[in-house]
Amino acid sequence: MRYLKTSEAARLLNISTNTLRKWELSFGFPKPMRSPGQHRMYVHGEVVALREALQAGLSVASAVTRAREVLTADSTSLITALGYYDRERADVAIEAALVSRSLERTVEEVLLPGLGQIIREETVGSAAWAFAGPWGVDWLRRATRLAPPASRPLSIFLSDASRDQLDPDAMHIRALELFCMRAGARVLSLSARGSAGIRDALGTHGPDLVVLAGGHMPDDFVAGLTHSVRVVTGATPIALYRPAEHLADIPTAGITLLPSRASNAQRLLFELLGTKQPRATIPISPAVQARA
Repeated sequence: MRYLKTSEAARLLNISTNTLRKWELSFGFPKPMRSPGQHRMYVHGEVVALREALQAGLSVASAVTRAREVLTADSTSLITALGYYDRERADVAIEAALVSRSLERTVEEVLLPGLGQIIREETVGSAAWAFAGPWGVDWLRRATRLAPPASRPLSIFLSDASRDQLDPDAMHIRALELFCMRAGARVLSLSARGSAGIRDALGTHGPDLVVLAGGHMPDDFVAGLTHSVRVVTGATPIALYRPAEHLADIPTAGITLLPSRASNAQRLLFELLGTKQPRATIPISPAVQARA
């Protein structure tokens, strides 16, 4: 979520900071949060919605009512914004949804379903998805940068095997990364293409669990990466997250198959981190056993 300082919010509304505080007291809107230093921080989406209502010529009281009505955004609002190729309007739609939902629920009830609908209706080869896919991944990355510092002694190494920002897996992988960080884990996410020197990265990070995420890399690559992980980390649990793939024959032993829903995948990962033992494994084929 994007926040504004008091001076930034007042400037966006073209009012003084004192007037902004009076509106807050009179109408309870826009309603600020408090930073760790106890400074007021206003939700960008609330301020923008109020500004647009005021620009329509409404009184302050009516503008507050209109802004609150606008801030009932759902996937339809998001899809409409993305249909107009409007990044700021899409940001406002998501921030509006955050007013009545947690970040995790907003991602899983608004952002991911909205992007999924665009894929279904327009296909991944469309201009609509060429705009919406990178926007969604970028929004999730921005949210990740705002995640609080790790609060648990848990470390996850995430090997991202999505193709690029247009790969539908990418948005799910970023959601899983975000949820793990917000749950208190330290996460190191690297592209699976950076396999050279992967043992050094694993040795430096010292992960409690490794996640192989995405379906763009072939299964023999997954097997080779798994072998490298085992050499460095020994019995460290390994999980496989392929939200857009059907796992008929994954040639890797001792890997936990995560559910496709990011929140459910995050919960299972934390269960694994608690027990340090994988729940379910996928059998290895003799051919891959020989290659490993």
